[in-house]
Amino acid sequence: MTVKDNYLFQKEDMLNPGMPAWVMREYLNFQRVVTDRSFPCYFGMSAELKGELRYSYISHNDWSHLPQTIEAFISLFDESKPLIRHGLFLFIEPEKEEKSIPYYRQYFWNVLQYLHEQDTKPWPADYPTDPEHHLWAFSFAGEPFFVFGNAPAYKQRKTRDLGNSLVLGFQPRRIFEGLEGTTIGGSMSREKVRERVEKWDRLPKHPNISHYGDPNHREWKQYFIGDDIEPIEGKCPFTHRLSSSLDSKIKR
Repeated sequence: MTVKDNYLFQKEDMLNPGMPAWVMREYLNFQRVVTDRSFPCYFGMSAELKGELRYSYISHNDWSHLPQTIEAFISLFDESKPLIRHGLFLFIEPEKEEKSIPYYRQYFWNVLQYLHEQDTKPWPADYPTDPEHHLWAFSFAGEPFFVFGNAPAYKQRKTRDLGNSLVLGFQPRRIFEGLEGTTIGGSMSREKVRERVEKWDRLPKHPNISHYGDPNHREWKQYFIGDDIEPIEGKCPFTHRLSSSLDSKIKR
């Protein structure tokens, strides 16, 4: 197998002999977890079994293909009618020794910041650029996403441990149409999943977990939750380029 130019893979690609050995191992870890019959997220389980998920990977030394990969993933939604609720899982080369939650969280935000710095398209006009706004969502190539981190450092929240890799899950916000937390169906679905999550995990729901649009909620805080029940404090690690430029002008 020759690696695709855009590094966007389907499940059959992930076990092809041309794939790096660590990628194959971590995909098998991922598959084992999400296809367990008791796995709480039946949407993820169903998507994996149906072949609707997409995958990619980056090494520590080369992230250069990532912007093209995300753009190729976005294009799937422009091509598919009716809408297929694809998700993308990005595997990061495992560390030689397991690291801490703060380490993986910072790596996670470094990847999103890198994507933002490489983005050639404008931020979507109807999404705030400030993470402290309750309607903020990370966006790339004009597409708003929900992004969530998974890492081997999770010892209690087992649903967030998908193997030896830091794994970023990318879900375009458009796949949640009809499943919003403000709808009856969406609220019921989320509650069922969260009940199942609490059975898997050794902790109750994290206090920063809510639904998009909750005015008392900051979306960025649930991108990479703690392995605890402590609210996340402090400022979002992500900085929008416009904000960064304004800060630079003010300092001058």
